[in-house]
Amino acid sequence: MAMDRTTFETLIPSRFITFTFPNPISGHLLRVAVLDSPAPAADSPRVAAMLVPRHREHDWIFSTLAGHLQLLLASPSVSRLILAGGLPAGDQCSPVIYTRSVGADMESYLVKLQGELMPLLLALSPKSFAENVTFEVPFLSYDDNVIRSVLVEKCVGSCVGEMLVEDVEIESTESKREFRRRLRFKRMPNLIQTDVSIVPLVASGILGEVEFRLDLGVLVHPYLAPMVASLCLISSYLEERIRTGFPPKALCIGVGGGALLSFLRTQLGFKVFGVEADANVLSVAERCFGLEVGETIRVVVGDGIDVIEKIGSRFMEGNSGSFDVHEVGNPCFMNDNDPCGATFDVIMVDLDSSDVYNGVSAPPLDFVRKSVLLSARLVLCKFGIFVINVIPPNRSFYETLIRQFQEVFHELYEIDAGNGENYVLIATVSPIESPLSVGENAFLMKLKQSISGAYMDSIRKI
Repeated sequence: MAMDRTTFETLIPSRFITFTFPNPISGHLLRVAVLDSPAPAADSPRVAAMLVPRHREHDWIFSTLAGHLQLLLASPSVSRLILAGGLPAGDQCSPVIYTRSVGADMESYLVKLQGELMPLLLALSPKSFAENVTFEVPFLSYDDNVIRSVLVEKCVGSCVGEMLVEDVEIESTESKREFRRRLRFKRMPNLIQTDVSIVPLVASGILGEVEFRLDLGVLVHPYLAPMVASLCLISSYLEERIRTGFPPKALCIGVGGGALLSFLRTQLGFKVFGVEADANVLSVAERCFGLEVGETIRVVVGDGIDVIEKIGSRFMEGNSGSFDVHEVGNPCFMNDNDPCGATFDVIMVDLDSSDVYNGVSAPPLDFVRKSVLLSARLVLCKFGIFVINVIPPNRSFYETLIRQFQEVFHELYEIDAGNGENYVLIATVSPIESPLSVGENAFLMKLKQSISGAYMDSIRKI
């Protein structure tokens, strides 16, 4: 399709155009995609380009508007981002196995291609760019730790849309190789929804050639271990519950692949209740990520906010007994003569914003309404805690979130996950008691054996 030469002279927020262009080195067709930032153009707009890593042309990160937008938003000063790479294969023949291309020849080829593409990139730059800066478009690089990946399954959820499960080998700082199983959604392809460790059944195993088993006894997603570390704040209370014959109870909002639910049950002896918006995500969790739904892990399909508010309304009405299987959006809440009734010892929330135009952020804005937090407090027992994964899109969002929690809960604590992105907020219903020593507290001892004690040591009161 022929394009007017003036098409790219102005920046139009969120405009997305793709076309093919001959590779100046090989002659094969390149897919070129041009995306303008959704934010109003700056007085001195900045244009940048990125070469799609070889053999990843089919990856949603590079082949979809959502992925392209996430790449652009990761560089907030860029007004227009241009991607150039090979033509992606169709879904019916997209590669099942990806292996990273490395070596001096590849590096030399990429440098040469950048130079050969510069006239095209300048032609795709707005007039104001040429007027304000030197005629050169900088190249951004895409770096992740994936060495090799194998597609396990692709499917579609009624709520989340298209999703995929993949096994990956990642870079490791240790002598042994590291393998993971991951869940990603097409609507937010740069965000790993679930990340669990897998182990080859053969010592020198290679992805795609040998069988792997899931290792659910370790948490590898950066923020899950900090979320679990929050339990040390109420370890004395949890130890007392266990000593009197009642396992602690957790309500998990957002299940994904179920890594957190499985860990709480298998490593710490919790009864876990999960709420997930998409039934097909739950099916994937059971089929691909080892989630075992039964007496100690129960799940329900529903909206997490709706479930919390409905349970909270029951307590406001003075009906705090056990819930029937058909009540509150059809979850299975148990009483079992538990002294804490139908309340929970901990609520753990792991929900991200599904709006790609907000970038990668968590939780959704709707979840931090005061009415939701008030309902959550009612759902918790006297010594319960509310734990939430936060990816703040800006400082203002985080400060507002903190104020909302402080208005509803007694105390607020924070753990920095240490990855430059995730924070864990811990809100308490009551003042925190001094914990028993590790020697007297079997639960705390088990907790410290299960996750790094560094996260527990880094908890700070806000």
